[in-house]
Amino acid sequence: MSVMPASGQVSASLGKVAVLFGGSSAEREVSLKSGAAVLAALQRSGVDAHAFDPAVRNLQALRDEGFERVFIALHGRGGEDGTVQGALELLGIPYTGSGVLASALGMDKWRTKLVWQAAGLPVPPYTLLDADSDWSGVVQQLGLPLFVKPANEGSSVGISKVKTLADLAPAYREAARHDRLVIAESFVGGGEYTAAILGDRALPVIKIEPASEFYDYEAKYLRDDTHYLCPCGLSAEREAEIQQLAKQAFALIGGQGWGRVDFLMSEDGRPYLLEINTSPGMTDHSLVPMAARQVGISFEQLVLQVLELAHVG
Repeated sequence: MSVMPASGQVSASLGKVAVLFGGSSAEREVSLKSGAAVLAALQRSGVDAHAFDPAVRNLQALRDEGFERVFIALHGRGGEDGTVQGALELLGIPYTGSGVLASALGMDKWRTKLVWQAAGLPVPPYTLLDADSDWSGVVQQLGLPLFVKPANEGSSVGISKVKTLADLAPAYREAARHDRLVIAESFVGGGEYTAAILGDRALPVIKIEPASEFYDYEAKYLRDDTHYLCPCGLSAEREAEIQQLAKQAFALIGGQGWGRVDFLMSEDGRPYLLEINTSPGMTDHSLVPMAARQVGISFEQLVLQVLELAHVG
């Protein structure tokens, strides 16, 4: 893929652009940061870009005010789960990222795992929890430590690392505050990695080394002591395998445009698919811009490339 120049000609051809950010999900604050960064980059590149917060404005205004493209910088429910995508398709306005099905599927960690498993791709052992779960049986099945998380939240909202049997029920209750579908997942301790997808390519893999107990909300967005390694330290052959697995996982859910696939590595070097992000963060702590820089794509070039891939359906 060639790097798209930030020329006035390209910028003008993109038309009047709305950057959707904010929204009403649990990830609103992160989305506000992502959207502000995207909006500023587009405007620096000469794009006729405008802020649009669907939490305070009706989406019909996009058509009424003549917007020709939408850059979706929303995260979480109501922005990354297919609902906004469906509304934009009804309005006939091209938008960035994956379509309705892939967005909805990617937001649901359980159903994403089912699709990957059906295709023979590796995922960590897991089980669904409810208020009547046999906690001892869960520990026997998955071991300790394990993770408990809502199936339909991102940014580590509602997630807990469970180290003892006594902690499991409270962790379930915390996750259940955010979603009726709760997953318990085995701990995989060989490191966390992520691979961004841009168009038809996978960008360089990043290794994530949080200073905290795990890569939680604070480690992702607030702390400055999380380490990101890019190059990731894997051999070229191993990194290429991870990139190919990321592209396969992205394609299986029907992903389009751009996204990010997160992995866990076992201690003996086997990769496991963790989850997928169809509207990745674009803050100063975010991983897709970091990977893009590694191959010479500036933030401005990145947002222009994503915007150029906008589509309807």
